[in-house]
Amino acid sequence: MTTTQKIKSRFPDLNFVKPLPVEAHPRYKPFGVKFNPQHFVLTKGHVKEPGRKHMLVDCIVDRDTPIPLRDGLNVYADIYRPVSYDEINVPVVICWSPYGKSSISLDGIWHRSGVPKDWTSGYETFEGLDPADWCRRGYAIVNVDARGAQFSEGTFFFWGEQEAEDIYDTIDFLSKQLWCNGSVCMGGNSYLAKAQVSFASRQSHPALKALAPWEGFTGNFSVVAYQWGVAGNHEVQDMTQMVKTHPLFDEYWAGKYDEVEKINVPLYLLGSFANPFHVYGSFDTFRRAGSAKKWMRVHANFEWYEMYERNSNDDLQRFFDRYCKGIMNGWEQDTPPLRLSLHGCGSIPSIVERPETRFPLHRQSLETYYLDAVTKTLHKSPLDRESFVYHDGHGLEASTSEFTLMFNEYTEIAGYAKVRLWMSCEQRDDMDVVVQLRKIDSCGQLLEGVNFPCPVPESEVPTADTSKLFGPQGFLRASSSVSRDQTRSSSDGQEVFYRHDREEKISPGTIVLLEITLWPMGMVFAAGEGTMLRVGGHFLSAPSVEVMKPQESDDENVGQHYIHTEGNHDSCLVLPVVAESRP
Repeated sequence: MTTTQKIKSRFPDLNFVKPLPVEAHPRYKPFGVKFNPQHFVLTKGHVKEPGRKHMLVDCIVDRDTPIPLRDGLNVYADIYRPVSYDEINVPVVICWSPYGKSSISLDGIWHRSGVPKDWTSGYETFEGLDPADWCRRGYAIVNVDARGAQFSEGTFFFWGEQEAEDIYDTIDFLSKQLWCNGSVCMGGNSYLAKAQVSFASRQSHPALKALAPWEGFTGNFSVVAYQWGVAGNHEVQDMTQMVKTHPLFDEYWAGKYDEVEKINVPLYLLGSFANPFHVYGSFDTFRRAGSAKKWMRVHANFEWYEMYERNSNDDLQRFFDRYCKGIMNGWEQDTPPLRLSLHGCGSIPSIVERPETRFPLHRQSLETYYLDAVTKTLHKSPLDRESFVYHDGHGLEASTSEFTLMFNEYTEIAGYAKVRLWMSCEQRDDMDVVVQLRKIDSCGQLLEGVNFPCPVPESEVPTADTSKLFGPQGFLRASSSVSRDQTRSSSDGQEVFYRHDREEKISPGTIVLLEITLWPMGMVFAAGEGTMLRVGGHFLSAPSVEVMKPQESDDENVGQHYIHTEGNHDSCLVLPVVAESRP
């Protein structure tokens, strides 16, 4: 019985859907994508289209190359390798993706996320390394369509055991090619990063020498429902349906959970505070991965800009050269375990890639600020009076409860903020609660950071999470608070982890304590600036991917959500302050 058959047998309620065929998918149709196995050479100076990056060396291309899998099916890859290295074997960089091997680009994104057109050749897979650049660096780039995606055969699964087996078979096949030096690594961001972490959490292969998961994620619930990039000729696991039929963390979701403690290869992680879908997973992998050799760079731009910026790629090459070519280039001695950026949001200079040793920082001081529903402020000492404030829990236009805190001196905040809220709802037995921290100026106006160099004023930059930095968020369904896992929560109580494997409804009108840890943050504040705590019932930022933009709230909230403060209800915000003076 194949792994696909075993998974279908284990979960008989799995639903599968037929994706749009490649030739009909709106993201692929303009490119006229066809299955077309070929072997040819792109000569130095070749340009795919005007304005693109030209090929920097002569490059051999094997298009739609079959890679055999253990169950008799094939996935297909485009292989790019430098001609000049034809007699000198080269390492392989696998870019494993469901998006199509070179059919989606940044061209449809506002200002290409700051990436000049001539930074990319058009031969890169979406969110993957560019062959025009990396063949010059002495590497083969292999863009692989995951099982069931585009023309690859079989059923497309989101991560888990089946994809891990497929990646193992692909590593095995490529490492044995005559032109390969026997070393394989993986690169890419978002799904491409998740695939790396997912594989290495489940399996290992002696040829796999290094991983570079740039901006990935370890959780599933916030992203699995979106299949906007998948096209193919077979079937796709219906993740949207599984979210509905398996609302709690169970055996099905456990099969997709990444036990990163099992990762044992060198890691170079990239992270930022900009992408709400990646920030938690990037830091979580860095902190928990079992690799003895691991590094993380937290940059100050959006991920796509970093993916193709030259200095970023030079840095990545040093890492790959060390472990895939065995070059003793000083990487281990010269590279801090963590390079951390803190955002000034345009009002004060950001701190860019400051060397650190760990996250959260040893020197953090957890400072508590109490909510006051009367003044809508946060303050250091609790008051005796009791009060409350409420907001509409449902509706995209619903107002949120907001509390402000001003800093009298320069302040740095880096780590995990936590909110303790005493809340109630008279109309329903549950609540979806979302909290967010935003930076504000001395007049209390919200500030936003711009995620990459732009040629236009900040006021003309779209309000979307790919182009602007808003601030960290945290989420909790009140009924899930009973699933708190003390073994995964931090000893100081700041990081609260919920398994979401069980729930317990609350009686309408009952005041309950909810503790919510926000995803990691890094911000600097000038004297007189401050932060605003926002509490609402749904996601509080602006998704940029069109299909992720809800037309109405997808929560189940009903009625007003009350926040109770002061007296016996010590609702508060706990901030990780790391400095109160400019270094």
